[in-house]
Amino acid sequence: MFYAAEALLLDRGLSFASHSAVVAAFGQLFAKTGVLHARYHRYLIDAQDTRNLGDYGIGPGVTSDHSKQVIAWAAEFIDAAQQLILK
Repeated sequence: MFYAAEALLLDRGLSFASHSAVVAAFGQLFAKTGVLHARYHRYLIDAQDTRNLGDYGIGPGVTSDHSKQVIAWAAEFIDAAQQLILK
């Protein structure tokens, strides 16, 4: 999802140096404006939190069910990003 969000921002001529800046800019430019449904911003935020849990062991850990949910979000997110870029 992160790279799809970066692609959407790059499509608008924008590039950012940090994950948090990409997430924030995505929220501002796509979710808050209604270009994409706000749930995609939430997916991006939650996926980043999940990544932190998995990579750094911060919190209770990531379950198999949660991983499957994030994968489903990613498929939906990427599809929406692709449709927007191909318009």
